[in-house]
Formats: sequence, structure tokens, C-alpha cells
Amino acid sequence: MCGIAGIFNLNGAPIAHRTIKAMTDSIAHRGPDGEGHYIDVNVALGHRRLAIIDLSPKAAQPMASPNGDVVVSYDGEIYNFLKLKAELQARGHNFVSRSDTEVLIHGYLEYGISFVERLNGMFAFALWDARKRTLYLARDRYGIKPLYWRMKGSTFVFASEIKAILTHPEVSAELNPDALNEYFTFQNLFRYHTLFKGINLLQAASVRWINEKEKRLEKRTWWDFNFTDRDNQMTAQEAEDETLRLLRQAVTRQLISDVPLGSYLSGGIDSGSLVAVASENIPRFATFTCGFQVQTAEGVEAEYDERRDAEFMANHFKTEHYEQVVSSSDLPWALPRVVWHIEDLRLGMSYPNYYISRLASKFVKVCLSGAGGDELYGGYPWRYYRVFRSVSRDDYFRQYYDFWQRLVTDQDKQRLFTQGIWHQVKERDTFRTFSRVFTFNEKLKYDRPEDHIANALYFEIKTFLPALFIVGDKLSMANSLEERVPFLDNDLVDFAQRVPIKYKLGDLKEMKKIDENEVRKLRRYQVYDDGKNVLRKAMSHLVPQEIIKRKKQGFSSPDESWYRGENIKYVKETLLNKRAAYRDFINPGFVEKTITEHCEQKQNKRLLLWSLLCFEHWCRIFLDGWKPQNG
Repeated sequence: MCGIAGIFNLNGAPIAHRTIKAMTDSIAHRGPDGEGHYIDVNVALGHRRLAIIDLSPKAAQPMASPNGDVVVSYDGEIYNFLKLKAELQARGHNFVSRSDTEVLIHGYLEYGISFVERLNGMFAFALWDARKRTLYLARDRYGIKPLYWRMKGSTFVFASEIKAILTHPEVSAELNPDALNEYFTFQNLFRYHTLFKGINLLQAASVRWINEKEKRLEKRTWWDFNFTDRDNQMTAQEAEDETLRLLRQAVTRQLISDVPLGSYLSGGIDSGSLVAVASENIPRFATFTCGFQVQTAEGVEAEYDERRDAEFMANHFKTEHYEQVVSSSDLPWALPRVVWHIEDLRLGMSYPNYYISRLASKFVKVCLSGAGGDELYGGYPWRYYRVFRSVSRDDYFRQYYDFWQRLVTDQDKQRLFTQGIWHQVKERDTFRTFSRVFTFNEKLKYDRPEDHIANALYFEIKTFLPALFIVGDKLSMANSLEERVPFLDNDLVDFAQRVPIKYKLGDLKEMKKIDENEVRKLRRYQVYDDGKNVLRKAMSHLVPQEIIKRKKQGFSSPDESWYRGENIKYVKETLLNKRAAYRDFINPGFVEKTITEHCEQKQNKRLLLWSLLCFEHWCRIFLDGWKPQNG
């Protein structure tokens, strides 16, 4: 895993070495083991290396083909590269390194850019073909590795992180009002724009290319998730056996490394499954847990500390276990740094991710993550009940949209935004943005409850999971740590999509029996916590029963309580400051009302408060030029 950057001046203007070097210097945290630059007059590729496989100089990047005509700068891991390498060798290709990067080059030389469709792994890369004077950018199936780009006039710029693009002399940070509206609706972005005007995220499972002569940016996508072709002839036993086989295969594939490797370990089934398999292959496998000081937490947040269950599993699997305990006082120090690294704001409280990756980086260079298990196997059953009985496609969209307005409703938008910024918002219809996630895929059906749940899986794996990947990548790489996600192995994903819904949700029959006229029907739906049923059964002989039967609990800090208690002073000092940077875009009266409602326990506003705090720091850092490391 590494950091990449590049420039293509379509007008033929030469690129100075200092320009591409400034880009890679800004993302040095992604690759402290080395740097490299390639310049071909008006084309430049840059690279920061985090050496994982083949630590020798032979694997340094940018890497060129034997005759120098094809050059690649690449971030990621290709887990089937040894198989692909053997196929290419059989076709006469010679290799000088043990790296997967070289496989990309020879694969392109043999098959063209369509070679990306054969890759099983996580990747974002730029490939320059000097023969065609064409630059290609590509991202993996799932969007695990980030890649941003900006095209203005005759200058095309790209990088693993936005901050690298901002170092280019022709680029300055400017707020994108449409993205701001979308972010404060969903606490996420469903389109491929960012909060930075003109800077976009390359779509997952896609290739973009631009030719020096035609000067037109082209795009092709080659894959999408498909939960509609479920195998209804599959038996429960077949689903369990194949899930276990493929998960073992996926984890084993992703243990390939020339540096120390470990895994995050919560108290849940996802990370527990990974550690169960990994510990069979690596004695005293390293595991890492983040816990919380919950003495002052109230309600369900008092149970947010998962250390007891994690320690139980660590002892069971005989791992070398480390823990980080986060308290309320850790937020103010971490938040500016978290915002600086994430930059493309997404989702809720993520500063614990920063701390746990920082801990892991002291002992290993690669860490497994359980991300993707929930989205593939139905880990959020309490969400699905909201659309379970939808009577039509439009009814389904409306019910689910109401749930996914995580921060501010459409009715409150004009009170949230200043008049000046609201007038600049061109795409005000966020319901349309939401609906497009579904209507983009013509295969989706809306006939039965199983279809509604399958569509919910599709939606969350297309929106929520990519946001988790952005947070995971940016905060692990902030600490020069590679994060791998075995649940997103191609073979496992292809099979999991075909598993019938009835095996993923164990109480599906009972849910169907609930009377829609029942007054407390929503509470009846909410009691079902049977998600990932097939995964639990598949792992029942490897993972302790206490964990198999444990109710789902997300990785989250007890900020609802902390925002009312220990951190309320910090919240008020940051957000009620008359010189707060957000005030050009957000109405301070709305912010004050939000804080009051939360403190008086009228509503739980922890997600909105987190996003307001993040946006304030985003404005300070990227619009006002404040550096968090100096503060």
C-alpha cells in the first residue's frame, strides 16, 4: 500500500520536478519507505512507498516496462498476483522482482487495460502508455483504495489524497455547495464529487483514460454488485459450508506479506472470524482492540466498551493482544488530525479508528479489518424492517430515504444553511440523489420482502461501505499502516451475493408474521438481531459460542454522553465561537439550537454535532490554511 500522484498537461507544457515532488511530499505518511518520480515532458507520475511485498529496490515505483514505454504508479495489493504471474510467464513474460506491481505492467502489455477485470484485490493505479500517449486511472471493484482527480482546462491532476492535488499551483481549495448539502443530509456523499469544488473521486470498478491528442476524458465500468440472482436451490448447509471454505481462502490469501501482520479485534463475529482463521496460520498472531472509558456514559453507551469480549477471544485464539483505551479527553487532540487526514468527510465518530490504527502501527505494518461482513451478510436487521413491507418501489424509496437522512431533514435545510450558500446549491433534491443509487441498476426488483432486503444490502454496500473504506484507508495510512479487508475477496463476494436472504436473516419467517396493523409493530421488528445468521453458523466450530450468540454492536465511542458531559465545554468553545469558520456557510443559530436540544436530552444529536465539529475544522484547515500539527 502506498500513495500515488500525477499530472498530465494536455497542452504539452513541461512539468517541473518540484511540482510532482510537492504532491508526493504531502502524502509522505502513506509511504515512508521511499519515493519515486517519473517525468515524460508533460506527464508526471509520483509515488510514496510503503514496502509490504518484496522490500528490495527492485519493487520501487514508479515502475516501468522492460523497454520503458509503460510506467505505473500503484497503491494496493493484488492477492492473486502469483497465479497471474505464472500465467504471464507461460506466455513468455520475464520478471525481475517479486512484487505485484510488475504483474500489473506485464498484464497490461499482454491483455490491455481490461486486465484489471482479472485482479482480485484492492488497488488504485495510474498507468502511462507512452506509445499511445494515453494515461489510465483504475480502481478496484469495491473502492477500497481511494483515487481523486481534477480536470480543468488542459491540466489533469490526480492523487490518492486530495491534499496532494491542492499542492498543484493551479489548484486552490473551494467549497462545493452541492456536496455540502448532500453531506449534511446523509453524513456521506452518494455521488462522486467531494466537498472540494472540481475534485472528484474515481468510481469503483472503473477505468478512466485520457489521450494527449483527443484530450477527452473517457470512462468504462466493468462490474457492479448483484444481490438479485440468489440461488434459491441452495441448502442452508451448502451456504454454511461454502461460506466457511471461501472465508478461509480469503483470509489465507490476504496473509501474504514480507512484514509483520495483525488484525483488529472487537467483540464481534466479523473480526473474530478473521482472527480465528489467521491464528491457525500464524502463531501468536497480533490483535488490537480499542476500548472506551464508559464510567460516565449513560444508557446503551455504558455497554460500548468491547474489551472484555475481545480479551476473551484473544485468550481463546492465543493471540499477542494489545489495547488502546480512549477517553473523552482524547477527542479534542485527535479531531483536527482526523479531519486533516480524512479530508473527504464521511460518516460518524471516527477518531477511535485513528487511535487503534496508531496503536497497531507500533507493532505491525499490515492489519486485517472485518469491514464488509455486515453489508454482505445482512448485519443491520433493525434497518431492514423499515422497508420490509413496502408496497411499491416509490414507497420503498420514501421509507428508506426518511431513515437515511442522518443529519438534517429537507424541511430544516434553509434553517441550517446561510442564505448565501443555500442560493448556490444547485442540486437541492437529495431524494433524487438517493433514488439514483437504486434506479442506476435496472436489475433490482421490488416485488417481495426478500427483494426489499436485497435492495437494502445493495444500497448500503454501494454507499455506506465505500465511506467506511475512505475512513479506514485514510486513518490507517495516517499511521503508515496497510488495512486489508478479507470479506471483500472476489470469490467470497460472488458467493455471498447468491446466498438466499432467508439464510442471512434467521427470523425472516417471524418477521413476515408481524401484523402491519399492530400499534407497536416497529418495536417488534427491532427486537430481531439475527443478522449474518449463515456466517454465525459457518463459524460456529471456530469462534466461541459466547461470540456467535452476541448481539450486534457497532464500533462507536459514547459521544452522546460525552457531548453532554466532559466534552460539552469543547463543543461550545468550538461551535459557539463568534469567529468560527463555519459561520460563512452554516447558521450559528441552528448550531446553538442543536447543542441545546442535545444537552437538554430532547434529541440525541451526536451525529450532527460530530459533523458540525468536523466541518468547522475542515474550514479552518482547508479554507483558512490552519495546520493541525501546529495547533
